[in-house]
Amino acid sequence: MSGRERLEGRNPVLECLQRGQRTVHRVWVDRGAGDDPRIARILSMAERRRIKVTASDRRTLDRMAEDRVHNGVIAEVDAVALWTTAALLDHLHETNREPLLVFADGLQYEHNLGAVLRSSLGFGVSGVVLPTRRGAALSPVVQRVSMGAVEAIPIVREGFFGALKVARKAGLRRIGADMGGVPLGQVDLRGPVALVLGEEGRGLSSKVRERCDTIVSIPLRGGLESLNVSVATAVLLYEKRRQDGWYAPK
Repeated sequence: MSGRERLEGRNPVLECLQRGQRTVHRVWVDRGAGDDPRIARILSMAERRRIKVTASDRRTLDRMAEDRVHNGVIAEVDAVALWTTAALLDHLHETNREPLLVFADGLQYEHNLGAVLRSSLGFGVSGVVLPTRRGAALSPVVQRVSMGAVEAIPIVREGFFGALKVARKAGLRRIGADMGGVPLGQVDLRGPVALVLGEEGRGLSSKVRERCDTIVSIPLRGGLESLNVSVATAVLLYEKRRQDGWYAPK
């Protein structure tokens, strides 16, 4: 299955079929699944595209998914196509779109990475940059939690420091999120920006922090020092888009 991977779950498979960014080669469906509009749409689209569909028993699907959640649907699809930071920024320039990148350094938990991708899609992020060797892979769990975001948002996987350097040369301000920074809301986030998030627990490493132009923090009460990284990402992106005027009445 070189260049291919498994996609697990009704929503991820349906999103993949609907967005049409990757080829779906085969679909397995739980023959015991009840009536479900999502499965019906998957089967209809598969029939129109002449994708092979196999009705399987639940145990077979459990083994295929290695006991992960699959909701009765598994598909064999092309692997997610990856970008480079330079190619992505060139593409944004050619299409006259202002860059907003999320740099996520070494996220270890698949659910966090999936949620970061989902929030990035919802707030119109131009792309998500991940380090080559650190952090979770774009696993079936990540893709399921992202709820289709991997189908729509460009993903970069390359050396983190090199990618930050490319972003700086392209005119993006690198805004790191960590404890002890300038309170969010006091920093101008308008314009081309790269938001930089660190690993769960320890936050930004000293080397990544040094490469940021500004460090911001999210003011909290209740004795809390920090938020879950995926929640923090959503808060930062909301503030960025608020300053951009996304929510102003038209």
